[in-house]
Amino acid sequence: MDITINASFFPHTDPEASLAFYRDILGFELRKDVGSGVMRWLTMGPAGQPDTNIVLAPPAVGPDVTDDERRTITEMMAGGRYAMLLLSTEDVDGTFDKIRASGAEVVQEPTDQGWGVRDCAFRDPAGTVVRISQAG
Repeated sequence: MDITINASFFPHTDPEASLAFYRDILGFELRKDVGSGVMRWLTMGPAGQPDTNIVLAPPAVGPDVTDDERRTITEMMAGGRYAMLLLSTEDVDGTFDKIRASGAEVVQEPTDQGWGVRDCAFRDPAGTVVRISQAG
């Protein structure tokens, strides 16, 4: 089979703050902007990788989501336990410095992990943990 990942969905609570984080801080391209207000879906991805997308979407908006589920999702997002995005870069320390300078919430400074990866972590405006590892 020839299967590729086209898009993964992550929640947003403020489309403008998410747009600023992913576009202005991480350097992603905005590919689609659909809807308005909090009911807005943003398709974004790394420059030069047109087939790799993330879709930032309002969480728990379907009519089949119960109030209890919506509350649980909101609590998990606030605690950074709802979603995680893993990225890689050639220079994790330099990338960390640039992202930290933007004021993004730091979860973990660059660390050499016991399993052989050097990585760092931030939280996006909706609470999603964004881990960045050194490519190689």
